[in-house]
Order: sequence, then C-alpha cells, then structure tokens
Amino acid sequence: MDVTFFEDNADRAQVLDVLTQLRPHISQDALAAQIKRQQQSGYQLAYVKSDNIVLAVVGFEVRESLAWGKHIYIDDLVTNENHRSQGVGNVLMAWLKHHAAEHGCKQIHVDSEIQRFKAHIFFQREEFKTIAHHFVWA
Repeated sequence: MDVTFFEDNADRAQVLDVLTQLRPHISQDALAAQIKRQQQSGYQLAYVKSDNIVLAVVGFEVRESLAWGKHIYIDDLVTNENHRSQGVGNVLMAWLKHHAAEHGCKQIHVDSEIQRFKAHIFFQREEFKTIAHHFVWA
C-alpha cells in the first residue's frame, strides 16, 4: 500500500468517490472545487492506494496555535467502505504520524461527530485521547 499526495491526477475520480462516502451531501464537482480552494490556504489531501484502488483518503492541515503549538489537524478521514477493517486506516495513520514528525508537529488533532462510534474506537486504538468537547454556534 502506498500513500500519495492528491494533485488532481489520474486518481481524481476514485479519490472523490471515497470522499463522498464521508461527505455524501456534497457533489463531486463541488468537492473538487472546495478542495482546490482549501489547498490555497494549506489543506493537503493524501490517499492510500493498492492494486490501482484508492483505499482511504485523509485531508489535513499543518497548523500552529497557542494552545497546541505546531500540529496537524485532520479535517477529513475516510476508508473506502469496501475495504474497511483491513488495516488500511492503520497504514494511513502511521504515514500521517511520520509526516507530523517530519514537519515538527508534536500532536495530531481530529474532531469526530458524536454518532461515529466506529471512528471513536479507531482513534482510541491509534492512541488518540479525548481531551475536549467541540462546540458549534450556527
């Protein structure tokens, strides 16, 4: 399994297919446009591929804050629904942890919606700790 940065390449359709499993309310055209806009302010997209199949996608930013110092914030993380529970997420997280260390990041942060219990279990297995509640005013 290889991890590759997304650059609107030949894997575009597959990457967008996997991302729509996480964000089904956004069309692929709208996703592509949004990704392009976000990339202008530091958003990065990487994916795991094996045997010409995109298995998982992560969208993240390297950030710096007073509270956490330099860190990675995961905006989007999804494993292709046809390839879950096969260790793909572990491969992607190992790569992301290495990427964080290479860029001087001491932490990786992620928000996971309350109802995503399987994601919570995954993050706990990856040694993430629950440290806060995330509040939204909309």
